[in-house]
Amino acid sequence: MSNAEQQFLKALDDKLWNAADKLRANLDAANYKHIVLGLIFLKYVSDAFEERQEELLELFQRDDDDNIYYLPRDSYDSDEDYQEALQEELEQLDYYREANVFWVPKAARWNTIKEKVVLPTGSVLWQDEAGNDVKLRSASWLVDNALEAIENSNVKLKGILNRISQYQLDNDKLIGLINTFSDTSFSKPVYEGETLELQSKDILGHVYEYFLGEFALAEGKQGGQYYTPKSIVTLIVEMLEPYSGRVYDPAMGSGGFFVSSSKFIEQHAQEQQYDAAEQLKHISIYGQESNPTTWKLAAMNMAIRGIDFNFGKKNADTFLDNQHPDLRADFVMANPPFNVRDWWSESLADDVRWQYGIPPKGNANFAWMQHMLHHLAPTGSMALLLANGSMSSNTNNEGEIRKRLIEEDLVECMVALPGQLFTNTQIPACIWFLTKDKANGMVRSERKRDRRGELLFIDARNIGYMRDRVLRDFTNEDIAKITDVYHAWQRGEGYEDVAGFCKSASLEEIAKHDFVLTPGRYVGAAEEEDDGEPFAEKMERLTSTLKEQFAESARLEDEIKKNLAGLGYEL
Repeated sequence: MSNAEQQFLKALDDKLWNAADKLRANLDAANYKHIVLGLIFLKYVSDAFEERQEELLELFQRDDDDNIYYLPRDSYDSDEDYQEALQEELEQLDYYREANVFWVPKAARWNTIKEKVVLPTGSVLWQDEAGNDVKLRSASWLVDNALEAIENSNVKLKGILNRISQYQLDNDKLIGLINTFSDTSFSKPVYEGETLELQSKDILGHVYEYFLGEFALAEGKQGGQYYTPKSIVTLIVEMLEPYSGRVYDPAMGSGGFFVSSSKFIEQHAQEQQYDAAEQLKHISIYGQESNPTTWKLAAMNMAIRGIDFNFGKKNADTFLDNQHPDLRADFVMANPPFNVRDWWSESLADDVRWQYGIPPKGNANFAWMQHMLHHLAPTGSMALLLANGSMSSNTNNEGEIRKRLIEEDLVECMVALPGQLFTNTQIPACIWFLTKDKANGMVRSERKRDRRGELLFIDARNIGYMRDRVLRDFTNEDIAKITDVYHAWQRGEGYEDVAGFCKSASLEEIAKHDFVLTPGRYVGAAEEEDDGEPFAEKMERLTSTLKEQFAESARLEDEIKKNLAGLGYEL
């Protein structure tokens, strides 16, 4: 992004968050997020829909030989008939689906909501389907009516969108929020006189993700259940490269991995100069989430972007109520809750998923890992965020499971992350990358080499910057540094071990370290710059200096003893 685009988004974030934050006087974050995210959802889909409408209207009237959309004016008796025909054509569903644009019924379009809001009375003028004036309704009723219209026209969202009337929000506050959202240029935005290249989909997507992050901070640990830092999601997606196939997240939260996957595909399509919407059709999205709120957020997140999905019939516990028992995915990505204690049920004792050992009943880390491996296709690859303890713990069978995974040559790469990356926990984390096809025998990707018997360690603990006093983040350059090393190692193209950062180790080396996978054990310390002083001379100089410091320390100690003795105290 240009500096102007970044400044525009920052100003927009502040403006919308300040407007939404006024609701906190009446509602806590766990409730007002439903109102705000519902309005963001409506604004997002409406803007994307209106952009497509403007594009279609231009196509309908452009007289080109190769323009299949053209509606000739001379086919109609009058301008009035022609304009009516244009409007009818704009309401054809297929025109939006072919461009991967979410269909929005008239009652749910932002212009409908904006036009019906009446100030200062805090009520809404409404008409029934016959055009007759009806009783004045509340603004919350108007929004709920829009959400219901969307559910009725989009089967996969049935029962997903939260109605806001239940929160009994004051009309004036809701209308003020609607007006704030309306008073924002999401289409062809301008910042300090400069027209920006950002599209409404990009802007609203940014705002949506920003709000999820802010709600996670406002709610603390509970809110953070559905929010993984964007940079970490991007890092995992860039490393796995999910161009096509089945993508699965068994602890999907709000669907961040799926969004980043779609963005990755769109970017790759642009680089390769082929159609992104067409390429997205080659991705199948599967997910599961136990939290009902976040399960709904994920569905909204997919619908916003026109991504087809299968999140099971309901929100459900991944271990006890597996919604995709027969799935074998090409890519599996997850950030499950760390070190979950109360996950076990005796019904899981003989579960088919525990192929490498029964996970500890008091920690779900290796249960998540084995669940993901169970759902991985024979040529599949996966990435899993876990607490650092998973790399070295030997308690309650964890060490034996880790040993089995290494001996079976399933572990491909370990990445140690810096602290302070997460809004809801200070537990240090790492990323496990596993694959069932190190040999590249299935030729799923011709660019990869035979990597059997090898494992890459990356120590990224010193990478990143402090975004504020509390949170650390990665830049695009940081992500590229880690990703490029991983891909160079996978492809055998220009990879070299770098002391203090990366090391390609054999399984024999790992066995000598008792199958502990902490990258710091293998990458060693970073090499210091040569200052030109011969080692022998440097050691002699430093030893002499240390001797002088010891002598000075002894002298000071004697002085202190003399002073204490003069006061009648002895050491």
